[in-house]
Amino acid sequence: MHVSQYAYFALFSRSTSATEMAAILGLEPDETTVRGSRRTEPKAIPVQHCWKIVCRDPGLRVDEQVARIIERLTPHTAAIAALARRLHTEDEESGTVVEVVRYFNDQEAEQHDRSAAVGEAPNLFGWHLDREVLNFLLATGAVLDVDEYDMTPDYAED
Repeated sequence: MHVSQYAYFALFSRSTSATEMAAILGLEPDETTVRGSRRTEPKAIPVQHCWKIVCRDPGLRVDEQVARIIERLTPHTAAIAALARRLHTEDEESGTVVEVVRYFNDQEAEQHDRSAAVGEAPNLFGWHLDREVLNFLLATGAVLDVDEYDMTPDYAED
């Protein structure tokens, strides 16, 4: 089965830009979105500014991707928690999230065979969050959001 997945931690706000968030934290994001930004393609216009630390490393389980993100953010936990509280005070729709996005049967993704012998290919189908990650989520007020998509083509019956 083909699997493509990534994870990220994000701070989001309707009023505080990602640039301002980076300045407050002293940490540059991997990716940002700008509220109301225009796109050259017909994509949704973001309703919030977003500051993200992302892991898109292939061949890692979700928990390994999340652990890499949290490892980078742990030294900044207190600052992230303070900023998250400030953002939420300014606007109840602002906050923090650990997002997991998974695409199954994506023909452009890596091929992963669950029947492969241990050590040959990682099993990307099971994952867990350890105590360190849960403590970080609690400290920063972050929620966990998991989006999974079945990309199997729909074949019209003839």
